[in-house]
Amino acid sequence: MLELEKMSERQACRLAGLSRDAFRHEPVPAPATQALSARLVELAQARRRFGYRRLHDLLDQEFPNVNHKKIYRLYQGAKLALRRRKKVKFPAGQRQKLVPAHAPNEVLSMDFASDALANVRRLKCLTIADDLTHESVDIVVDHGISGAYVVRVLDQIARFRGYPRAVRTDNGPEFTSRAFISWAQMHGVEHLLIEPSKLMQNGYIESFNGEFRDECLNEQSFTSLMQARDVISEWQRDYNEVRPNSSCGRIPPARFAANHRAKQQEKVVPFNPGLYQ
Repeated sequence: MLELEKMSERQACRLAGLSRDAFRHEPVPAPATQALSARLVELAQARRRFGYRRLHDLLDQEFPNVNHKKIYRLYQGAKLALRRRKKVKFPAGQRQKLVPAHAPNEVLSMDFASDALANVRRLKCLTIADDLTHESVDIVVDHGISGAYVVRVLDQIARFRGYPRAVRTDNGPEFTSRAFISWAQMHGVEHLLIEPSKLMQNGYIESFNGEFRDECLNEQSFTSLMQARDVISEWQRDYNEVRPNSSCGRIPPARFAANHRAKQQEKVVPFNPGLYQ
């Protein structure tokens, strides 16, 4: 057996089944692959929370025939992999299973996210999401939001969507105020209060707020309330209409909601008088 240090290049290539030309010259990616790789890096830098699967969902519109395995190879080659977060383990007795909704607007989850302007004045964001479709129903931004303010927002939403069957909130003063409790009783809306400090009982909105903070609030420096509202409104539009959501079958929430409505309409059989004559 030949010793490796004494083996010639010709012998080594023949043993490995590799041509000498391929050994001497690194492969040059095709122009299409270079364009794909550049676009992948661009999207990964713009959406730093996205892994390769969600990036593939976005790229599928521009590069429809690209396999997800190729995206993974380019993703790994560009060293775009996300750092894994260490999961916090809770005792089994503290886990509360969320009962899923079965129809759009059946359950709305609500919570608050906070930020500040460049002049350190406080910003308060009321986030409202649909439990089934995962749509961002509304993100209200102001310097202060009271229980009466929350009620006005929900009444405005109801003009277009109708009143929900239930709303899920934590025990914040805005959600336990007389104005909010009276509103829920008046419109027959069930108020689902989570237990104190059990944030995962409101897991849908907590997950949404995590992405909202990381991708919008932490990435921007707001100079005015009007600017904050404009930027957050654009982020909300992108969240609902552009970015794929794994809980919605890897399509945007707005498209998922539209597909669900279309399926419900197909189930409704139109009345045909001829059937009963």
